[in-house]
Amino acid sequence: MGLSGNAVVAGVMGWPVGHSLSPRLHGFWLARYGIDGAYVPLPVAPDNVAQAIAALPKLGFAGANVTVPHKQAALEAVDRVDGTAGRIGAVNTIIVEADGTLSGGNTDGYGFMENLAAGAEDWRADAGPAVVLGAGGAARAIVVALLDAGAPEVRVVNRTVSKAEGLAADIGGAIRAAPLTEAAAALADAGLLVNTTTLGMQGHGELDIDLTPLPPAALVTDIVYTPLRTDLLNAAAARGNATVDGLGMLLHQARPGFAAWFGREPEVTPELRDHVLAQLEG
Repeated sequence: MGLSGNAVVAGVMGWPVGHSLSPRLHGFWLARYGIDGAYVPLPVAPDNVAQAIAALPKLGFAGANVTVPHKQAALEAVDRVDGTAGRIGAVNTIIVEADGTLSGGNTDGYGFMENLAAGAEDWRADAGPAVVLGAGGAARAIVVALLDAGAPEVRVVNRTVSKAEGLAADIGGAIRAAPLTEAAAALADAGLLVNTTTLGMQGHGELDIDLTPLPPAALVTDIVYTPLRTDLLNAAAARGNATVDGLGMLLHQARPGFAAWFGREPEVTPELRDHVLAQLEG
């Protein structure tokens, strides 16, 4: 369907933003559902992010996604923030309301949980403690989602333990911070292991962790998706653990924003996954 003068417009704001897969992802849905709309990259320098967000209603945008390094700035720039985004301390989805005000949310945790539900149907958050490697923005979203889903404890393992302790203090609840040197003890009775660091991503070094203490029934997932099958996932699969790759988190986190902006609840399908993978592999 071609664009008309009444096309609904949304986009993704970041710096840089050329690497983002979101335009390809949303573009697939727009074409699939025959929607008169567009989703565009919005390269915005950090010094300009507050003004750019404030301009969204003036430019007729329905909203925008926000990616690094603007997620925390977006929290301060919108008129209201939902409870999840407030606990995480970051906004990744902005909706321009009918009155022109801006609502901010965070769908990263939602995308994470939906990815696990699709890729490991038998896994349950309340089955045992979860171990989260890393204490950055993605870790914060995932910790909140796991606690809300019923995880009895979330163990945040980070090289700099003070950062993990800060995360635990900010979010509250059954979170235990641990240094990387205590990873083995954290894994001993875990039901889930999540890597939220960039280690294992192409060009970012390898993740060095001994999986020996991890129970065979534990699920292992990595939010890295370049490569799709990281060394962590390969090592876990080799010892019999179920694994889920990270691409689905990206696909599922996009669904709430698309539904709010374009009025259609989109589906994550094998065809969408292949379409997005083609850009990664191209």
